[in-house]
Amino acid sequence: MGEFIFSSNNKKLETPKVPPEKQKRPPRSTCIKRNDKAIYRRAFSETQLLDIMPLNMKDGESYHCITGGDVDSLSYLKIILRQQDLDYCLFSTWCMASEDIHQFEDWLNSGKIKKLDAYVGEIFPGTYHEEYHLLKPIIEEHGGRVAVFRNHSKIFAGYGNKFYFGIEGSANINTNPRTENGCITIGRDIFDFYYNYFNGINSFE
Repeated sequence: MGEFIFSSNNKKLETPKVPPEKQKRPPRSTCIKRNDKAIYRRAFSETQLLDIMPLNMKDGESYHCITGGDVDSLSYLKIILRQQDLDYCLFSTWCMASEDIHQFEDWLNSGKIKKLDAYVGEIFPGTYHEEYHLLKPIIEEHGGRVAVFRNHSKIFAGYGNKFYFGIEGSANINTNPRTENGCITIGRDIFDFYYNYFNGINSFE
């Protein structure tokens, strides 16, 4: 039964029912809801992080880490590359160092990563001028793109022949001694979530 309202002569009127297909829907969520097996790790160097992470990650698992020392977001990608080569990968960072760009170049040239898309912050082409002009031809040579926009997110997402994954963290692709957090989640849905978002970005360039 519908709600009741009262007219000006105090006569009770029933409001009409709204068909389900015409009811106002809530805004589409921008969050993924998962019921994962959560695993927690602590590490205070990149080598320690690599040593404590398993090499048999399974769909639906997520690995939550708190780190210090020389652990940056690239450390998490190395964990994935220990388990499989990647047909595709994207990364998002505010800034990055030239030595890390050369690491991507080595992985692309060796076939460890076949295609790589890069999403960087708006400051990158100006403040990190040399790094930007080093990164762009390396990515484009292997069929990827470099997108510049108002970006401060730190993300990896990709897939190989074993599994899809997403990596979320606080660290940029540059080593620093600060405490940082990171999470690796194994699953197709988290890859699709990030890929669909970043693939729709219009670059400033």
